[in-house]
Amino acid sequence: MSAVTIGTTRVRECERCLGLWLDVTSFQKICADREQQSAVLGAASPSPINTVHETDKIHYVPCPECSELMNRINFARCSGVIVDVCKGHGTWFDRDELSRIVEFIRDGGLEASRNREKASIEEERRRLQQEQLAADGHAAMDPGFTGDGDHRLTGIASARGLLKFLLD
Repeated sequence: MSAVTIGTTRVRECERCLGLWLDVTSFQKICADREQQSAVLGAASPSPINTVHETDKIHYVPCPECSELMNRINFARCSGVIVDVCKGHGTWFDRDELSRIVEFIRDGGLEASRNREKASIEEERRRLQQEQLAADGHAAMDPGFTGDGDHRLTGIASARGLLKFLLD
């Protein structure tokens, strides 16, 4: 791999497949900085309109830094761009994947993904609150109900200890 510069970001490029390796900091910088995104789009090779992305052959590639196999993830869980990630070292982008991610970000995809994630978390929080209210409702209707037999035994032991203290 050879070192290349995109905007002000140094990346490594495979001369054979034109894939790119970005360390964690460099990728975060590109995701956050519109000037860096413009540089990525300006450096992208023009791709035909009917580009077919290879999906038949799935293979895991080793991290260029630590040689461990990287995880394949759908960027932002909904971009449709599958990248290879080593959490400690960086991300491998096959040809044109980085420019597709930049286009996804610029079209508002990253913000939409964050909003969906927030809504999902809020829905889960509401569901858990409903379950807690339902459990509390059971407890109010049945004084002996604690939802867990161990808590009931603990309550009996505490009452026994209190009676012993009062009577002694």
